[in-house]
Amino acid sequence: MQVLVKPDYQALSEEAAAIVDKSVRAKPALTLGLPTGQTPLGMYEQLIAKHRTEGLDFAAVKTFNLDEYAGVSRDDPRSFRTYMRSRLFDHINAKPMNTHIPDNDFQRYEDLIRESGGIDLLIVGIGLNGHIAFNEPGSSFDSRTRLVTLAPETIQAAGQNIPHTAITMGIATILEARKILLLASGARKAEILRRALRGPVSEAAPASALQRHRDLIVIVDEAATGL
Repeated sequence: MQVLVKPDYQALSEEAAAIVDKSVRAKPALTLGLPTGQTPLGMYEQLIAKHRTEGLDFAAVKTFNLDEYAGVSRDDPRSFRTYMRSRLFDHINAKPMNTHIPDNDFQRYEDLIRESGGIDLLIVGIGLNGHIAFNEPGSSFDSRTRLVTLAPETIQAAGQNIPHTAITMGIATILEARKILLLASGARKAEILRRALRGPVSEAAPASALQRHRDLIVIVDEAATGL
């Protein structure tokens, strides 16, 4: 595990984007696992800027998102497809056929990842209850892409009228990525970050499974390192 502590959210975002940039330039046909939420927004802004001003080319990149709300249409403003289009995909040259969001065909999603050669670089955040993607506390470390019920605190944190079920990439699928980048920002994440990275590996804190990964890079701002 490599932990990079940055002074603030902006520096965190720049470092994360730099790692993605280097990875894409080293392997133009990179397979990339992508998150949603607030934490990666700065990274996405940096990647858009690198595409526009530095020629970062996403034409051959394949992306697989970590999760999606169940029962929402592709154009629903709550959907992660809409989020990804507005925050990243519409502003770079990624091909729509290469951008994948999980749906009800769980096995097909797993098959697509395998057919793409597996995920080279997967970026993930961490929830206040320790979830990664939508793998809530109690999720099996052997889990694959599946339908899950969201925890009340996850629904509350979303701050909007969202479905109570979602489709998520499983922990076993996440851990098969060749490299994982964990992003965490803010003092509110300090306690769960300590549990996930320094506490016992337990399904009670799903993110603790990342301790078992052979190539994990953690990027945090100083506020998140308080504990």
